[in-house]
Amino acid sequence: MTNPHSHNRRRWTIFAVLALMYILVYFYRVSLAVVAGDISRELQLTPQQLGSLSGVLFYVYAVAQLPLGPMIDRLGSRLVISGCGILTTAGGLLFSQADTLAVAMAARVLIGIGTAAVLMATFTVFSHWFSKQEFGRVSGFMVAVGNLGNLSATAPLALAVGAFGWRSSFLVIGVAQALVTMLVFSKVQDRPPEQAEIELETNPKSGMLAAWGEIFGSRDFWLLGVIAFCWYGNYLALQGLWGGPYLMEVLHLSREATGNMLMCTSLGFITGSMVTDTIARRFFRSYKKTLLAGQLLLLMLMTAFLGWAEMIPGSLLAAVFFAIGLSVSSGVMIYPIIRSMFPVRIVGTALTSLNFFVLMGAATTQQVMGIIIGSFSEAAGSVSAGSFHTAFMLPVAGLGVSIVMYAFARDFGQQG
Repeated sequence: MTNPHSHNRRRWTIFAVLALMYILVYFYRVSLAVVAGDISRELQLTPQQLGSLSGVLFYVYAVAQLPLGPMIDRLGSRLVISGCGILTTAGGLLFSQADTLAVAMAARVLIGIGTAAVLMATFTVFSHWFSKQEFGRVSGFMVAVGNLGNLSATAPLALAVGAFGWRSSFLVIGVAQALVTMLVFSKVQDRPPEQAEIELETNPKSGMLAAWGEIFGSRDFWLLGVIAFCWYGNYLALQGLWGGPYLMEVLHLSREATGNMLMCTSLGFITGSMVTDTIARRFFRSYKKTLLAGQLLLLMLMTAFLGWAEMIPGSLLAAVFFAIGLSVSSGVMIYPIIRSMFPVRIVGTALTSLNFFVLMGAATTQQVMGIIIGSFSEAAGSVSAGSFHTAFMLPVAGLGVSIVMYAFARDFGQQG
């Protein structure tokens, strides 16, 4: 019989180690917004090339989700995350030395593959160490902690880049990645020892094609996928890439002030992630309703970038960025919803299949917005406010359509 105290201590140790890994994932995901200007100047990139450089990480990350899901269910999260950590380290070190667009793209591809498994493999570990009832809370908490990486990629990164340059800053992160990868390999356990024995006896491994058939055969899975695509497309269009250039070129903020503004979104996301599960349980008593309410709020706030953000004072705009982060955090509800939809034997595959939509939303939105902004730019290289307004219409319209579609989905994981 397991000692409950040592079991609890062990699962929170695993949580802490995996949180360190996820902080680094998030850093890589959004760090380009702050250094976009420096890298564009040094590597002489057009807005279209910058969109591609940012987007490639998400395309690779998204496509990697599909084979990684079955790998997580078969090999276990510890091995998959450790292997991916080695690739991320290599990509991070290469990126810090990149002197051409091709080298920078290759580095972002490595980082994309390397970071692809971390969150879903982590959630798979949680589905074994925490009960279904605890899962919503612990997954929200993990996203909140991971957002410290998001936070560090805003104002702190802007300061570091100002002091040491972007190359040295990314070199330090590459070394940190190597150390955390070693920690994961030595400390993480896929499941409690007693559970592993029971599962070997009672749970035959699901075939990869059978698992995908079960997941992609569900209409509700597709509806959830569409809103996941648009939710993350809106968030990363702003936070991961185009929010930085918009604030600098349209509102003429400095790099530090831009970092501070984007930090408000991160703080909002962290705050929201800590309370979303509680709101779902106590107020809406439904993960679906919580998700829809948050996305409606996000839709209203994102219209700021169609013009009205330029008409309000800076302090109010900071509050808008914070509120965007708060509303974005409702998207974390997709994970307990998917956990409630499918059995634990295919939970890794189900999570990564859903995450494919999440990351494709980020990739395509960032890239298509780059094409729109590039085609509306003046010859001198400066970008007009109008070109940003036109580009931001894409994620805003998509989110509106997806909210209407998801309203027709079944309500899974309803709280009593």
